[in-house]
Amino acid sequence: MSGVFIMRIQQLSELLDFIAKSRLDMKQLYGQLHRNADSTRVKMMLEYLQQHQQHVHDSIENYIDEAPSRMLDTWYKDITFEDFKKRCNESLLPANMTEDDVLELHLDLENRLIALLEKTANSTAVTEIKEALLDLVRVEQTQQKRLVHSALRMDDI
Repeated sequence: MSGVFIMRIQQLSELLDFIAKSRLDMKQLYGQLHRNADSTRVKMMLEYLQQHQQHVHDSIENYIDEAPSRMLDTWYKDITFEDFKKRCNESLLPANMTEDDVLELHLDLENRLIALLEKTANSTAVTEIKEALLDLVRVEQTQQKRLVHSALRMDDI
């Protein structure tokens, strides 16, 4: 991973803010892919993914607004993560991309964010915070399963 900027996250509030912003980076990527896509079905899928990213971003922002500051102020020693915005900016697909290409890219990006949440949860000593993060992971995984099922149903249309 030489040459890749590594972000250091020190507080839970920074982590959640980073994940919320990463969802907007994904939304922006899907908008760019949408402009380049040939297929109407791929465009529909990318529109759906853009709306989904905005929804997840808003949900995380609401979570941040409602979470107790003592939780958000929790400090971490060494949580590092790649420059996700850079990854999104460099994740390009050809104009003839398929729904499978888009889904594969989406799952790769989303799984990176879910893994970051899990890694943080597993390095959390405070049970309440660990459980809250693992709940967030479960919500993300459930939404991801629904999204995959919706994408598969699009194939049946």
